[in-house]
Amino acid sequence: MDAQKAREELKKTVRDRLGYGREYSDEEVSGMIDDCIMESSCLRLFPVGEKRRIGKEVFDSLRRLDILQSFIEDRSVTEVMINGYQNVFVEKAGALTKLERGFDSEEKLMDVIQQIVAGCNRTVNEASPIVDARLADGSRVNIVLPPVSLSGPIVTIRRFPEKPVTMEGLLRFGSITEEASEFLKTLVRAKYNIFISGGTGSGKTTFLNVLSGFIPSDERVITIEDSAELRLQGIENLVRLETRNGGQGAEEISIRDLIRSSLRMRPDRIIVGEVRGGEALDMLQCLNTGHDGSMSTGHANSSKDMLSRLENMVLMAAELPLSAVRAQIASGLDVIVHLGRLRDRTRKVLDISEVCGYENGEISLKGLYGFVEEGSENGKVKGCLRKTGELEKREKLERAGLSLS
Repeated sequence: MDAQKAREELKKTVRDRLGYGREYSDEEVSGMIDDCIMESSCLRLFPVGEKRRIGKEVFDSLRRLDILQSFIEDRSVTEVMINGYQNVFVEKAGALTKLERGFDSEEKLMDVIQQIVAGCNRTVNEASPIVDARLADGSRVNIVLPPVSLSGPIVTIRRFPEKPVTMEGLLRFGSITEEASEFLKTLVRAKYNIFISGGTGSGKTTFLNVLSGFIPSDERVITIEDSAELRLQGIENLVRLETRNGGQGAEEISIRDLIRSSLRMRPDRIIVGEVRGGEALDMLQCLNTGHDGSMSTGHANSSKDMLSRLENMVLMAAELPLSAVRAQIASGLDVIVHLGRLRDRTRKVLDISEVCGYENGEISLKGLYGFVEEGSENGKVKGCLRKTGELEKREKLERAGLSLS
């Protein structure tokens, strides 16, 4: 008998013994699986290591996240993609691999999905088929169900490093230069409003975490996110807020609601994990009402493109003259940091630009640092982040008693 059939036989035996009479602890279930393995004639000739592996797979199927569990425990896995119950892909070290084994059935995958969303008080069903959730370790989860998905239940899990990435780590990876890192450190301490842009998987959330490490520990910081991912270090007076789905008698609480509520909490800084829509208007109003040092992220192809996207997001929330929107953006934002993922799959800071002001109907954007490619070697892109301009807005530096020298 092959391992798959032996696993199914063992799972059936354990389920029959569990029955529906009472609740069993994890230890009791694990002990019952060990007993069934010892008694099984099917598994008698299997090596000890194989028996242990099969026993763990059965336990994960009954009490954990089934085939996902081993990848959740493997810190080298950066992303898991499930395209229907039979197609599971895993990313390790930038390489994507399709697993030989999928879930036993669509019903089993749905059980795992409901287990995930229940763990963070979310709901997903046919009436509300899209949800952002998270795992206990902070991993980001996006779920899309039929009828929106034509390929069955879709689950995408983005993993974050077990230990938060530091600026020293980014320097070691070559993602930024020491000069640029010191420059950004000074801007954060001086309470410049910084916006981080980039494409999917470019490292925006990681970089926001890194910059937050430069915030003085005695400040009151409020984080606002769709699904809690930020892991700010060293801040004692920290308030974390997360949105809530509506349905089943619960009122929906959006990022816009949380931003408005945060203004009554006397924050020194407000950090919005990501803006995607009308909440950009509320975020800009925060930046223009004395909450200096705030930060956020958004999807864009460049720093200039990020300004255009912010304009569109604000216009989604209110019918305002474009000139008024641009003036709000120019007044609220100080610096845009743009990240990118190069063809060798490395993530780097590609551009640091200053938002200088609003002139002649346009937002003035000035490049301060830009990534210059210098060819490639052994499949790796060579290049450096070089200084291209001087910071014009120095009032916040002067008020904070800081210097860029």
